[in-house]
Amino acid sequence: MKGSFWLAWRQQRALVLTAAAVLAAAAATAVRSRSGMLSDLDSGLFAHCDPGPLYCTGPDGMPLQLDVQPLELLGWFNMALPVLIGMFWGAPLLGRDRELGTHRMVLSQGVGRTQWFAARLALAAASAVAVSGLLALLFTWWWRPAADRSYGIFWYGAAALSGSGPRTVAAALFGLAVGTLAGLLVRRVMSGMALTLLVTAAVVGFLEWAHKTRLFVAPHVYVTPGSVPKVPMGDKWSAGHYGMINASGGREGIENCPFPSSPELERCMSRHGYVSRFYEANPVSDYWTFQWTDTALLGGLAAVLLLVTTLLLRRRV
Repeated sequence: MKGSFWLAWRQQRALVLTAAAVLAAAAATAVRSRSGMLSDLDSGLFAHCDPGPLYCTGPDGMPLQLDVQPLELLGWFNMALPVLIGMFWGAPLLGRDRELGTHRMVLSQGVGRTQWFAARLALAAASAVAVSGLLALLFTWWWRPAADRSYGIFWYGAAALSGSGPRTVAAALFGLAVGTLAGLLVRRVMSGMALTLLVTAAVVGFLEWAHKTRLFVAPHVYVTPGSVPKVPMGDKWSAGHYGMINASGGREGIENCPFPSSPELERCMSRHGYVSRFYEANPVSDYWTFQWTDTALLGGLAAVLLLVTTLLLRRRV
């Protein structure tokens, strides 16, 4: 390793080693906690619990739940990862040298701007992909024994939906791209970090809102007649929309017929002209639809921001 790559390593090695230490600590916690989780599951305490959103209760009538708080913390950390990478890795990537003026000395040694930038970005991007990808895999491995169970974490929980899968890697690259461009534009590392925090947190928050409102992934509609029980919710993610369907296909709430499946419900539906009832929800298979939608959006934004950074490099450095 020599030249631009050697310099990039010298400047980023503390961050690389810090990321490796975080990964090692997360792995050690996951191994210990997952072992305890498997022991609890093997004890038979949860054997009578069915999948679904309702709590499973023990002999004392209290809800049974595994200790999933450390797992949720890892998921939330993965959600915050793009902000952290953007602030502490992306913003100083170009911003520190521009603030101190040390880039002039490097460029005066016959190193071109593109080579100087490419070496730094390649190491930072490779590290971001490795750390985020391994943390996402670690979360999935830890989560799988209790996935989509009343005593675990459901796939649509924010920690699972946004803290696992390829979305985590795309988000890390997006944070890095935001920070790199911010450091190039504002020339002060602290200002670049503040701008990165605002932009990255806003985009991550927008995607969480988009998940809840089903902005990009529409829910499925499940329809049943009143004469039979409705399709169980199971591990689906309810959109909060449900009610009755009349003969013309219009939808109404359940206020007129708030009864479970029964002859009383059938009589009520007949009296009000309802032909069936419905609810909207996303099945567990939509986990991957959410994942790839977020991955495409965040990855596309990262590519655009890095292209803008490359185009501005000659004017700003």
